[in-house]
Amino acid sequence: MDDDSPLGILFGFLLFPAVLAIPAWVIAVIVKLLSVAMPGRRPHWRLDLVRWSAWMAGWAAVVLYFLGAGSVALSVHESSSGADSTPAHECRDDFPPGVLVGQQASWVPLRFDCVLADGSTRPSSPGYFWLNTAVVGLGLAAVTLGVLAGAMSERRPEPDGPVTDPGSQDARRPV
Repeated sequence: MDDDSPLGILFGFLLFPAVLAIPAWVIAVIVKLLSVAMPGRRPHWRLDLVRWSAWMAGWAAVVLYFLGAGSVALSVHESSSGADSTPAHECRDDFPPGVLVGQQASWVPLRFDCVLADGSTRPSSPGYFWLNTAVVGLGLAAVTLGVLAGAMSERRPEPDGPVTDPGSQDARRPV
């Protein structure tokens, strides 16, 4: 993979907005948690909170993926540009010079691997494993929360329908 690939350039540019999005995301989460904890909530705050949490988990997964993809793009660019760039610096620290022959990058899953003389690959950093795990976990949390929000909204009574007292013997008696 060379550093002039359009996908690498795109992820390299998306790295910077992703870095700026992290503090905004953290502030939004703190403000939302405070609004839930304070008195004066809206009537259907639980459903709103689940929907909001689904969106925020989804955005967190996207931002983390862009951070990781930008990191891979920067590693590819660094390892293929300039003097003393190949093999990559991430790989040089772990392997002797005769054993290491190159590097290999991947966007899905995110990784930057060191290629050894026998053809095998070794990860350059354990951080990509944790980043991929966090992206998948946040994505699954977003989908799960979205399904839960859909189930909660279907379960809610119609605003124009009669409200009944569930504890009474007469189930149709208005409250």
